[in-house]
Amino acid sequence: MIKIKPHTIVVTGGLGFIGARFIRHIHENTPHNIINVDKHTYAADHDRIPLRIRNDEDRYRYLEADICNSIISYPEIHQADYVVNFAAESHVDNSIADGKPFMNTNVMGVYNLLEQFKDAPNLRRFVQISTDEVYGDMKDYRGDTYATESFPLKPSSYYSASKASAELLVQSAARTFGIPFLITRSCNNFGPGQDAEKLLPKIAKCITEGSPVPVYGDGTQVREWMFVDENVEIIYGLMMTAPEGNVYNVGTGCSYSNNEVVGLISEALNKDVKYEYVKDRLGHDRRYALDSSKLHKKILRMHNPMTLKRYLNDTYAKGITQAHIS
Repeated sequence: MIKIKPHTIVVTGGLGFIGARFIRHIHENTPHNIINVDKHTYAADHDRIPLRIRNDEDRYRYLEADICNSIISYPEIHQADYVVNFAAESHVDNSIADGKPFMNTNVMGVYNLLEQFKDAPNLRRFVQISTDEVYGDMKDYRGDTYATESFPLKPSSYYSASKASAELLVQSAARTFGIPFLITRSCNNFGPGQDAEKLLPKIAKCITEGSPVPVYGDGTQVREWMFVDENVEIIYGLMMTAPEGNVYNVGTGCSYSNNEVVGLISEALNKDVKYEYVKDRLGHDRRYALDSSKLHKKILRMHNPMTLKRYLNDTYAKGITQAHIS
């Protein structure tokens, strides 16, 4: 059996939904050391990291810090082999109300990280976690069109524009300073530990309480969904094996309209639902659709992947309080 040499992986935004699952995956499946850098904002939660990991002083360290400030002064960070940037403001509605925090964290924060790691001696990969939203509304194309990695970026919100900007910064830093990068553009994630303000927990809360579920517009907006643990496994696999300088769409091809998502949650909870159609979000994209064939050529499709319907049925059968924790 080949023994894997332990590396040091800096994970920014590691107290968030996806970042925390990534840390769990590393700790449970690899020998690598983890430095978790997180500002600990409203969307962060230490409880997403199990105690067995938090207490592992040999392999896990938490640093409360803002990526807009200097973190490179810590020697072990400067010596890192990998940097994976999950840190981001990500709620589209919040970006419409006030875009400045999105520019600060998602753009200037990435610029600051690149400046700090451009001379890091051991850096093997700088992994920027992006989103399918950078492509904009696929409704603007033919109905059977799916975005490949070479598709033009046409973001529709300050959030998606900030993520597209971050991608361009990463690619320019690679060209100018030789930073070895990788970018992943993931579809919507679901799974344990999701923030209460996100779509699935909000819908579930309304249905459980017997309140009307607010649905933007006519509810026919289509999104692709992926189980978070499968996403982080793919991110790790690409980080370790994909050639530098690549961009990968990370999708499943499993899409639902918002109306269908509400129906799935209602069915899983075995409760009736009251739809309340409200004024549509400004600039709301109708459809996202990824062509992930490049990924599937690199990494085999997962056997029996977790679908949104199966996850909801499995978790909500245990009760609403258990659906988004642990």
